Amino acid sequence: MVVSMESSKREKDIYLFKKAIKELKSKKGKGTELISLYIPARRRISDVAQYLREELSQSSNIKSKTTRKNVQSAIEAILQRLKLLKEPLEKGVIIFSGMVPRGGPGTEKMETYVLEPPEPIKTFIYRCDSQFYTEPLEEFLEEKDTYGIILIDRSEATIGIVKGKNIQILKRLTSGVPGKFKAGGQSARRLERLIDDAAHQFMKRVGEYANEEFLPLLKEKKLKGILIGGPGNTKIEFVKKGYLNHELRKIIIDTFDICYTEEFGIRELLEKASDVLKDIELIKEKEVIQRFFKELIKEDGGLAAYGEKEVMRYLQMGAVDTLIITDNINMSRVTVKCNNCSYTQEINVKNDELQKFEENLKTKSCPQCGGMLYIADKEDIIEYFAKLCEESGTTLKIVSTDTEEGSQIYKAFKGIAAILRYKID
Repeated sequence: MVVSMESSKREKDIYLFKKAIKELKSKKGKGTELISLYIPARRRISDVAQYLREELSQSSNIKSKTTRKNVQSAIEAILQRLKLLKEPLEKGVIIFSGMVPRGGPGTEKMETYVLEPPEPIKTFIYRCDSQFYTEPLEEFLEEKDTYGIILIDRSEATIGIVKGKNIQILKRLTSGVPGKFKAGGQSARRLERLIDDAAHQFMKRVGEYANEEFLPLLKEKKLKGILIGGPGNTKIEFVKKGYLNHELRKIIIDTFDICYTEEFGIRELLEKASDVLKDIELIKEKEVIQRFFKELIKEDGGLAAYGEKEVMRYLQMGAVDTLIITDNINMSRVTVKCNNCSYTQEINVKNDELQKFEENLKTKSCPQCGGMLYIADKEDIIEYFAKLCEESGTTLKIVSTDTEEGSQIYKAFKGIAAILRYKID
């Protein structure tokens, strides 16, 4: 249970971090007046505050009165936030602050965001620009472990990488190796030599391309291992005859018999290598979704549940073992209250329909007392589901629609599905 809860928290934290990056990237300032501040782990807050006070002093030289005022306001807002931080900063902290226009002239509003990074910050960064500097944030989310893939037979080969949930094909090659000929005597032996030589040249070419793609990743310590697959004995010959660089040969995980040598072959290879690659995100995601579908196809529906209302009800009952949500669900949990009595209602609303929902709410009245209804609170639906999961010890799995399985969950079940702990009548 502890492992499941830690995994669920990580899923939620990564989702919220991605959401924050997306929101920050959408913010644009009128001039170079949005401040991004990255404070490294264990950096003294007093030193950072002193640096900002010096920047505040220098900002008086900014020619534009509006820009000068906005930059100074942003620095002062950050200085106020620094007072709330406690030392030592184990991982460091990231602060964004600035006047962000909301529409027409005069609609600017000071916005300040404080983020705790998932990994320790190593470099101090202070940047003032027309948009927030988010590139270092995106680097935090990059999958560090990459696996090299080589699929090969005598006619073609595919070189690719798997990083987290993403498959990337780097190179496809065809051999031109002739097939078998029906000939006898010296002609047969000569043709056989020609075929063997063509196969040798092809495997040499595959090895050169693989070395070119994989060695830089190995030097950067990003390449965790190499998987080699294909039909027949070509893959074994490719490994044993040393067509790969000796450093890459050290990290070959295994060879696998598969039928295909293109992207479908990579998926087949990953499935066969699932015991070896249990920690890779793509495998974890695939296993959870396959569990759901195995339950779904049972005659009585098994332990599968889907649909927003049904899954919500089972979650509140504590009956859900694993909740599966796609990362593009784009919905909020809205709390509606009456300004005159204790009436409260919670409802899920799609984000692109929130404005219309709010307008329609003005035309309705409280069913208990006839008073005016208003939106008292609004929360991202995945954050809301994550809280329900924490309360009931449910494993949360946020899946990407970039994968075939995740796309199926979104298209067939509107992005919400569950595996139950027990059958409910």
